[in-house]
Amino acid sequence: MRRGLPLVVVVLLLALAGTAGVGRAADGPRVRLSAGQAGAGGAVTVNGSGWRPRTLLMVLVCGRATPARGVVGGTNSCANGDGRAVTTDADGAFSRKLPVAEPPVPCPCVVHVATVTGATAEADAVLEVAGHPVAPLPAERSAGRLAVLSDARLTGSSGLLTWFGAPAARTLVLTVGNTGTSPIRDPVFQVGTAHGVFAPEWDERQWHGTLAPGKKARITLPVELSAGAHGDYTVTLRYGGRVLAEQPWGVGRPWGVTLFWVLLCLVVPAALFRAGMAVVDRVRPRRPGGARHRPARRPRPPLRLPSPPRLPLPRIRTAGPRSAAAPTVPTVPTATTAPAARPAAPTPPLPWFAPDSAPGGPAGRSSAPHDDSPTSPTTPTTKGPT
Repeated sequence: MRRGLPLVVVVLLLALAGTAGVGRAADGPRVRLSAGQAGAGGAVTVNGSGWRPRTLLMVLVCGRATPARGVVGGTNSCANGDGRAVTTDADGAFSRKLPVAEPPVPCPCVVHVATVTGATAEADAVLEVAGHPVAPLPAERSAGRLAVLSDARLTGSSGLLTWFGAPAARTLVLTVGNTGTSPIRDPVFQVGTAHGVFAPEWDERQWHGTLAPGKKARITLPVELSAGAHGDYTVTLRYGGRVLAEQPWGVGRPWGVTLFWVLLCLVVPAALFRAGMAVVDRVRPRRPGGARHRPARRPRPPLRLPSPPRLPLPRIRTAGPRSAAAPTVPTVPTATTAPAARPAAPTPPLPWFAPDSAPGGPAGRSSAPHDDSPTSPTTPTTKGPT
């Protein structure tokens, strides 16, 4: 009995150790499927627990993946068009029905669940897609393992062209170390850019160099967005199916593009208006004289100038034996016939001559001319207006 007692103690200790391991595994995110095998076009129910509360998750069917190695080819190996999004409840659990679709690469296949925002967390569950081809996983290139030794940061700034919609570019800088047992030569990293809650778009970036075991190196990888991109982005660095670093990136709005469209909306209508007026002026009918017809203008009233002052005319006196008084010549009013540019000066009085003193008249005549014929009346007459 005494010899069997140590054996019982060892068994109990191993059982406690196994129970403790299950408890630690139970603390992380877990995924369970309602069925381990389904054909394309069917559906399975995915249940999860142990996730962060109120977290948005993406559920996908991925090929070339195992729970031990993860998704080797990244999301490019998943049926992204048939994926589903789900949000965990207050306890970090969820349940979502997922349609089964054939991934773009051969199996082994898994149902891959990963967080969309916040800290990275993921879990896989094995799923056999009936009728889909199966191929062995690619062998690991080396036994090296990269670990991030410093915080990742984005360096660089935007130029004037970015303000007008040019692609924004930065450089991801971080320090990594090789914690494996073999060197890593020319590692290929995957850099993903995600806008808001959307899944990241991955691009491969190769770092040229060899990282020996126990050594570290400073890695610089270019990151570029599409033209006109703006808003909140998240840059993710992944190597060997494992996320190494995440860095937020806020991209400003390209206000130069907005200014261009505002000016275009103002200049184009003005140019069309001027072109239309030129066409109207060209097709406008012409007057008979050759000039183009224009709308008649209202005539201006004539400029009225003050009339010159009326001057009294000199009285004509006649000489002779006649005693009768000669009548005065009535004054003739004068009027302006056409307006002048400016008021005219007063007209000087005209010289008047008596009949006997007029130039070129008969000499010695001292009276007004009269008819000496026998038929002339004897009564005196005076000159006047007829």
